[in-house]
Amino acid sequence: MRAFIVDDEAPARAKLRLWPAKQPDVEIVGEFADGLSAAQGIIASAPDVVFLDVQMPGLGGLEVAAQLEPEDAPLLVFVTAYDAHALAAFDLNAVDYLLKPYDEDRFRRALDRVRERLESPGGPAAAVHAARARVGTSERLLVPAGGALRLIDCSSVHMLEADDNYVHVHTADQRYLVRRTLRDLLQQLGEQRFVRIHKSTAVNIAEIDSLAPLFKGDYELRLRSGKLLRLSRRYAAELFARTGR
Repeated sequence: MRAFIVDDEAPARAKLRLWPAKQPDVEIVGEFADGLSAAQGIIASAPDVVFLDVQMPGLGGLEVAAQLEPEDAPLLVFVTAYDAHALAAFDLNAVDYLLKPYDEDRFRRALDRVRERLESPGGPAAAVHAARARVGTSERLLVPAGGALRLIDCSSVHMLEADDNYVHVHTADQRYLVRRTLRDLLQQLGEQRFVRIHKSTAVNIAEIDSLAPLFKGDYELRLRSGKLLRLSRRYAAELFARTGR
C-alpha cells in the first residue's frame, strides 16, 4: 500500500516513517507538515492510505478530509493527541485512529484495519461525507492554481458552472476548474449561500444585483459584477423564496 504521513510535528512524522519500513507491503510515498500541502499531494498522487493529524495550523485534518472528492479519496487513519478528536474519528468512519502517544503494536493494529478495508468497497467515500457533516459548511475551498492548490474564501465565489464532472469556480477576477460535481460542491459550500439558477449553474445569493422578466417564466439575472445570466423558470420559485424577491 502507498501511504502518506501528515503531521506538523517532526518527531511524530519520524515515528510514522520508522514503523512502516518494517512492513513489506507498505511504502511511504509522501510526507507533509501542513494540511494544504497534504491535500495537494493526495489529489496529485492518490495514495492508498493517509495517516492524518487532526490538529494542524491552517488546514486541519478534518478540513483536509472534507475537501477531498469522495470517490477518489484514500483510506484515512486520523492521528491525534486529544481523546475527543479520537472519538470523532470513529464517527467519521475513518479506518482507525492513533491516539498520541501510541506504540508500535497499536500502529500495527491500525495497519491491519487498513488492509481489511482495502478489500472492502465504499470506506473512503463514507469518511469524506462524514467529515463534511462534522465540519459543517466550508468557509474555504481548495482550488487548483498553476500546478498548486490555493485556499480561497467561499464568500469570494460569485458563481459555479458545471462542466461534466468538473466545476468552473468564478471569483471577481479568477476562474478555477475543480474536479467535482456541482451537487457535491454545493453540499460542501452550503446551499444556504448559493442557489441554482439552471441545472448547471449556481450563484452566490449575496452577488445577485437585479432580476428582469424575459418570457415563459425565465428571468435575466444580473450579478453585482455586471455579468448577465439566465434564471430558468424551473429554479425561479426557489430563488424568490430564498431571497424574498
